[in-house]
Amino acid sequence: MHEKLILSFFLILITSCGGSSVSNFEESSNEFTQTLSPHPLVWDIASPESVGMNSSLLEEAFNYAFEEGSFTQAALIIKDGKLIYERYRGITDEEANILASTSSSNNDRSFYKDLFNQRNRESLISSWSTAKSFTSFLIGIAIESGHINSINDYASDYIQEWSRDDRSSITIKNLLDMRSGLVPVCFNFSNGELGECLNSNDSSSGGNIVYSNNQLTKCINRQLASEGLQYPWYSNGVNEYINGSFVYSNCDTMVLGEIIFRATGQDIQTYADYNLFSKLNIEALWWRDYESYGQSNGNYLAYCCLDSTASDFAKFGYMLLLGGISEGGTQKYSSYVSSIRGLTSYGLKFWTICSQPSSNSDCDEFVISTIGFDGQYIIIDFKRNIVAVRASLYEPVLNISQKRKMKLNPNNLSQSNWTATAPRAMGSSASTSFNPSVFYDLVIKSLD
Repeated sequence: MHEKLILSFFLILITSCGGSSVSNFEESSNEFTQTLSPHPLVWDIASPESVGMNSSLLEEAFNYAFEEGSFTQAALIIKDGKLIYERYRGITDEEANILASTSSSNNDRSFYKDLFNQRNRESLISSWSTAKSFTSFLIGIAIESGHINSINDYASDYIQEWSRDDRSSITIKNLLDMRSGLVPVCFNFSNGELGECLNSNDSSSGGNIVYSNNQLTKCINRQLASEGLQYPWYSNGVNEYINGSFVYSNCDTMVLGEIIFRATGQDIQTYADYNLFSKLNIEALWWRDYESYGQSNGNYLAYCCLDSTASDFAKFGYMLLLGGISEGGTQKYSSYVSSIRGLTSYGLKFWTICSQPSSNSDCDEFVISTIGFDGQYIIIDFKRNIVAVRASLYEPVLNISQKRKMKLNPNNLSQSNWTATAPRAMGSSASTSFNPSVFYDLVIKSLD
């Protein structure tokens, strides 16, 4: 039935990058085991009151997160290293109606009910651009492991294609901070190829490179933008481009994935499995493009599309709270975590979001967060020792095979694979009602 969707579904998809349940902690506590490791296999459970939080106020925060029109599948709170509150659900009748009535490609509500049926703590969520933050931390691991000298290394030390022209001045940090100076790349539907973005709308979400079978080669082969010129992808072509400007680009992170591959000899799935996921007791699957060769029967999408559970995503946030990976009595990667913790604006593939909005539209306090398309968040509050995870409804659509290889063919969706999150990635013009600042402000208010 996935083939019912048509081209308009995809035009919305990237141009922007069951019943509910609350865990009964007393009844479910036997499912969890105590562990001495600071990186739990499964989360130890505690009541909100035991960590100084008010259950009723915390429930209000979750009621907001799961309100009709939020399209929320999962949300949870980790406080002081314990699972304090979690909730999961599939799509509601009203949300299925919203998708059916706001999509020009599929008006069958039963399609959405079937696709996003019941969900629980074992159900997968997907990351979209939250994966960028994982890639960033893999760079930190590669530095401490000696495969990369520093984030100030020239990227051309690893991407030799850049070594003989002006691109040789681009550093790894430039790529991490989205300030590479390279033109953003988008998919051109008229010729079916990747090329320089033709408008700000396509480029602002990072560039819709998911339509290409090979999402890496053109990311490497693009050129530097020229200061003083006006580009249609920069400020809508109104202002002249300034060297070092922040330009959100999926290609920058794709190149970082290739740097890890060339520096370590391992693709990011393999490198993460051994150096990150196994240390944190995480099981995660990274999507690849549809290239036949590349890094490993395709190029891993370093900028997006990491599938795991909400509780496993929380383990990544909690590792950051701890200051790195604790192993064998030593703390690894603490320097890189300190750099993330000290951010005051976007950098190293992490965002800052307002945790306490003020009445005059300013912000009284910020916290560190990952952010992914359709509202995927791992919020890390170093001050209060809290990790919050929120994710939208998700289903990995694998029409070609069970391999997570991205293949988007608008004219033949029965031969397409994609990461289907709600609402926008399903081609809906609707937006989620969820706002991370509102949610987390309510979480903070539950603290006694």
